Amino acid sequence: MVRPVSGPGPSQRQLRVGEQVRHALAELLARGDVQDPELAGMLISVLEVRMSPDLRHGTVLVMPLGGKGEAEAVAVLNRNARDLRHEVSRRLRALKYSPELRFRVDDRYDEAQRIERLLDSDRVRRDTAGRDADKTHEEDDS
Repeated sequence: MVRPVSGPGPSQRQLRVGEQVRHALAELLARGDVQDPELAGMLISVLEVRMSPDLRHGTVLVMPLGGKGEAEAVAVLNRNARDLRHEVSRRLRALKYSPELRFRVDDRYDEAQRIERLLDSDRVRRDTAGRDADKTHEEDDS
């Protein structure tokens, strides 16, 4: 999925708070400080937290260890989002509001692989080879 570019990107504060939330969630999940036994049995990596400009919402990109059971993991995390939000707010007292958390599977790796396959296809090679040959001819003419 390609996201449209809108504006200059996240602010320093969004990035800093997102990283603080990521660390707090990673620690919670690693220690098993969550009451849900289903969640306690899963090993989940918290890869990134994208905060909204007002810092009230955070989209948490996660990946289960081994890359299997992604849908289950996200469902369990979203089901426990209120408890996780409460624990994050306890650990990050500097925030005025506790951010609402939404969990999603991090699909950036799959997207990168798809782009790599496209760039490696014969059709793209043929197109780029034609452009390289044109550039070589232009340089020879100068």
